[in-house]
Amino acid sequence: MRLLYFHQHFATPRGASGTRSYEFARALLARGHEVTVVCGAHRLSGLDLPYDAARNWHRGRVDGIDVISLPLSYSNHDSLWRRGWSFLCFAARSVGLTLRLDYDLVFASSTPITAVLPGLAAKWLRGKPFVFEVRDLWPELPRALGVRNPFILGGMSLLEFLGYRSADACIGLSPGIVEGIRHRSSSAQKIVMVPNGCDLETFHPRKRRPLALPGLAPGDFVAGFTGAHGPANGLDALLAVARELRRRGDQRVKLVFIGDGKEKERIAAQAKAEGLTNCLFFAPVAKEELGGITASLDCGLMVLRDLPAFYRGTSPNKFFDYIAAGIPVVNNYPGWLAEMITENQAGIAVAPADPVAFADALQRLAAAPALKASMGANARVLAEAHFARADLAAEFINVIEAVPV
Repeated sequence: MRLLYFHQHFATPRGASGTRSYEFARALLARGHEVTVVCGAHRLSGLDLPYDAARNWHRGRVDGIDVISLPLSYSNHDSLWRRGWSFLCFAARSVGLTLRLDYDLVFASSTPITAVLPGLAAKWLRGKPFVFEVRDLWPELPRALGVRNPFILGGMSLLEFLGYRSADACIGLSPGIVEGIRHRSSSAQKIVMVPNGCDLETFHPRKRRPLALPGLAPGDFVAGFTGAHGPANGLDALLAVARELRRRGDQRVKLVFIGDGKEKERIAAQAKAEGLTNCLFFAPVAKEELGGITASLDCGLMVLRDLPAFYRGTSPNKFFDYIAAGIPVVNNYPGWLAEMITENQAGIAVAPADPVAFADALQRLAAAPALKASMGANARVLAEAHFARADLAAEFINVIEAVPV
């Protein structure tokens, strides 16, 4: 089968972003399918492809995957309007490719919701099957984050409805996303949950080693946040935790921030202005290197803004990296991940907006190496039993292959 795979934010392990699409495309190749990935351009992708001026794209083979990278930049630092324009331009060019290229099936992965447009074009204008992967619920999530423009929200809602109703199958990344799709699709729609998964080798606990990061001292307890530093992440909560630790006179627990995003500069500047020396900030790291760093942390930090839309409607890469690395997770928002952490004793879930409880959790782990080790081991067992990337890729491919072409 020839698949045309649209994901604007595609990245390889040589980049510093999520690699789900790369891993799944590789799994499709291993199963004997042909895959052309169409993506945009962002500095964390890890792509370095030759430029074709005649077609105004970068194209080449990446570990066997045929990749077309459209020169449409995107950054977490961009304004809402600039990001929206990037989304629309990518969708418009993707629709054009859908109408011109040869393929058997289109697979489109959001975010953003405009990713659905090439799938709709394939289905409506060429009669090709279309599978839609939903990473976030739109417009529910943008509305929760403060978007109020009725035309933007209405457009998102329409695209969501058309995508769910037109797709031959839908894949949701979390229980809440699956519920949201089911709420707005037909009763006959095939909907499968395939969450983000664990790269059990890249993030293997055997890569654990003393962390050689500036600002750390021997004996420090290092709690790490690895991922996007955007408005949705609610990183002010960690500054509140740092203040509470300082108030207690705790100089051992360090909060390490690795990644980039619109809020990174502001958060780092605020920590510096307040003299929060227990907060250390570092640039994004390629996935290949991040595995060893994550395995060497004492615990992983799972924080998001306290919005009900996040409770069951997210599937963050960093959570699965933490448990693959065999480190306990401290989580500050309710929902399916908090429930899983608690049920499997893979870390500690605390209430939102409670820096005292969060600081208590970190100090509890720092004071009890056996507890930390036990919870980390439980996290790794959870990763291997339920979230191995290879197993989830097989489930994903089963959905694709079940669609008549």
